[in-house]
Amino acid sequence: MSDGSTAKRVRRSKAEQRAETLEQIMDAAEYLFAMNGLHAVTLRDVAHRVGVHTTLLHYYFEDKRSLFEAVFARRAGVTSGRRMEALDRYEAEAGDNPTVEGALHTFLDTDLDLYIEGGELWMNYAAFCARVSNTPEGAQLMDVHFDPVVLRLVSILRRALPDMSEEDIFWGYHFVTGSLMNTLARTGRIDRLSDGVCQSDDFVAVKARMAKFMAAGFLALNDKS
Repeated sequence: MSDGSTAKRVRRSKAEQRAETLEQIMDAAEYLFAMNGLHAVTLRDVAHRVGVHTTLLHYYFEDKRSLFEAVFARRAGVTSGRRMEALDRYEAEAGDNPTVEGALHTFLDTDLDLYIEGGELWMNYAAFCARVSNTPEGAQLMDVHFDPVVLRLVSILRRALPDMSEEDIFWGYHFVTGSLMNTLARTGRIDRLSDGVCQSDDFVAVKARMAKFMAAGFLALNDKS
């Protein structure tokens, strides 16, 4: 016989249940796309990982491409928004004296902090972006979701390097993003090459080095001597 001390179970609404199922589907798809890319993953694979029937996925998504785009967009607004706000603050604080290293620290560190603090799910998203960034379908989504924050960074770099050509600034950014994507992929290659001295998931170590290293590259390109 109950003594009345047990709290009544709170029943979730159907909307809450649907939202939870949708998150589970997108988490599963995010992981599988990160590991295997778009074309090697099927809706059946996603359904199996969640433990539901494939027909349920069709309730939420028209096809695999729409699921892929939704997974990409879900966290893109968070990372690009955080970086845009950080660049706004940096530009306000730097005034007329922005530096290459300061701008790169703001752009890179803000993103790395998100993955460091966000745990496994955010690390999966990082690997997902890294994998798909060099595919046509991924590049199109990069254009849509990340171009504004990238161009904001470029505008600050122009002010920090007023004598640098547009060509060199954009090549410099190209090298920065290449390094960032290689880091986010966490392939384990640096672990093996360094015999464990470096760890591909050690984003704290990356954060301590990447902006300074890349800033030196920009300055070297700008050296006219």
